[in-house]
Amino acid sequence: MRAGPPAVTIHGLEDGDSVLRPGVPVMILSAPGAALYAGAGWWRALIAELRARHPGAVFVDLLDCADAPGRAAEALRAGQKAILFHAETPAILAAIQAMAEACQAQVWTERPEALDMAERGAARRLAAWLALPACSG
Repeated sequence: MRAGPPAVTIHGLEDGDSVLRPGVPVMILSAPGAALYAGAGWWRALIAELRARHPGAVFVDLLDCADAPGRAAEALRAGQKAILFHAETPAILAAIQAMAEACQAQVWTERPEALDMAERGAARRLAAWLALPACSG
């Protein structure tokens, strides 16, 4: 059992389409550290395209910014409403959290358990993963 909607790591539009097609609430995660090598702009464009392709889909998206405060700040300034960030110090975390609060965004410090669509057999396991029940409290 999990605490919220199922989480799935995607790597592009094809993965996102596969995850959203069943029409269940879901959390979409970027690959670990994606903000560092792909950037917030790429992620925001990917999510915008998925929202256009699946207008009724209920999902939140989480961009992994690793331990890079500059990339975390960039993502928040770009309009990202949820980031994953591993701060090197409490002061850095506090600064990013303050920025997120000003942007009405969330900072996650732990990556949720997720099915990674890049894993062998992930497409076959997707339906079962999305059907797992959430904890009631």
